Amino acid sequence: MELSMSYSHDSDDEYEKLIRRMNPPRVVIDNEACKNATVIRVDSANKHGILLEVVQVLTDLNLIVTKAYISSDGCWFMDVFNVTDEDGNKITDEGILDYIRKCLGPEACFASSMRSVGVKQSMNHTAIELTGSDRPGLLSEVSAVLTHLKCNVVSAEVWTHNTRAAALMQVTDEETGGAITDPERLSVIKELLCNVLKGSNKSGLAKTEVSQDVTHTERRLHQMMFADRDYERTGTDDDSLDEKQRPNVNVVNCYDKDYSVVTITSKDRPKLLFDTVCTLTDMQYVVFHANIDAEGPEAYQEYFIRHIDGSPVKSDAERERVIQCLKAAIERRVSEGLKLELCTTDRVGLLSNVTRIFRENSLTVTRAEVATKSGKAVNTFYVGGASGYPVDAKIIDSIRQSIGQTILKVKGNPEDLKPASQDSPTRFLFGGLFKSRSFVNFGLVRSCS
Repeated sequence: MELSMSYSHDSDDEYEKLIRRMNPPRVVIDNEACKNATVIRVDSANKHGILLEVVQVLTDLNLIVTKAYISSDGCWFMDVFNVTDEDGNKITDEGILDYIRKCLGPEACFASSMRSVGVKQSMNHTAIELTGSDRPGLLSEVSAVLTHLKCNVVSAEVWTHNTRAAALMQVTDEETGGAITDPERLSVIKELLCNVLKGSNKSGLAKTEVSQDVTHTERRLHQMMFADRDYERTGTDDDSLDEKQRPNVNVVNCYDKDYSVVTITSKDRPKLLFDTVCTLTDMQYVVFHANIDAEGPEAYQEYFIRHIDGSPVKSDAERERVIQCLKAAIERRVSEGLKLELCTTDRVGLLSNVTRIFRENSLTVTRAEVATKSGKAVNTFYVGGASGYPVDAKIIDSIRQSIGQTILKVKGNPEDLKPASQDSPTRFLFGGLFKSRSFVNFGLVRSCS
């Protein structure tokens, strides 16, 4: 059976390579056709997931898609994207333009194991995936346990949504600087982190995975939160989002063409198109046509889709699930709160120390990005005050004095933040603890010492 499946997979891969050799992808980049944006045209043989691959390349370069026209009916895929850099300028850097041509053109590597949306092995670090209920001080506890276990966090991204939390972290061994490969040590790390996620609720839903696999971080976070069913709203869900930030999603069937038409209007932001296309792809829907307009503060997206089995949306329950999942995908990355940027020399325990200071000052962090570049830690945190109140400028000044004025910088004005509803639950990832909690009390540190 395994031999048969392997043969089928290899045959499909060879057939795909043959089609691409017969019809190599064509990428045309034009800086003259549009006054305000660089126009990128991509023509290629069609296959499931190709739209996500193209959008992911553009997104990973931090390009802003202001307009897009997508058509992939039949065997051919034809897309046009109007893009700018983060400052709204055309793309003139030849290094970036060459990279786009290589990634999307005939020179690209299309072996399934090396696709940008796939998974590959790494011996440079160990990947840790965490999903569970959000609560006060959660990541502060996680990072402290990793420090105790002599694990250095070299990169991490953390999202919270609807009282759920998901994190994808890359760690290295403190002594060797490489991946952690000892099975017994990995088992201990997995067990202790799972205990942290469960906290005092031992029956709570929590999941920890440890591996040497490398995948696309943001796509994987979407998959993790989707699997955790964060799109399901209950009476205790987080209603702290401003109504103006909530997306409007509609799904109707176009019976004469046998499509389902998905329309989305929402406040525009970077990576919005990726989040939408990623979710539709992972839900096994195929986009046949699409029209994207995000030239103003509001973005409009229209998709003509069918399920991978060829059928449009079949029932009201399926329609509601598509709407809920797309809303969740957009809301997960909404950046609430004051943006803090930390840049300093990387060291073991840095994330643990910083999140402890945030926690002790009752700050709530709604999202975090942690990276290490050339020995420097470059971290971004979005923080709010306790119970949804605006951040107190005095607290920020005190924190900056503790960490270092030149190390921690504020991007935004605390006085501009609006308080959230008093009745809504606070998003708790780091903040909200008024007293420090000992890991020994949880029985976590003692069990491995």
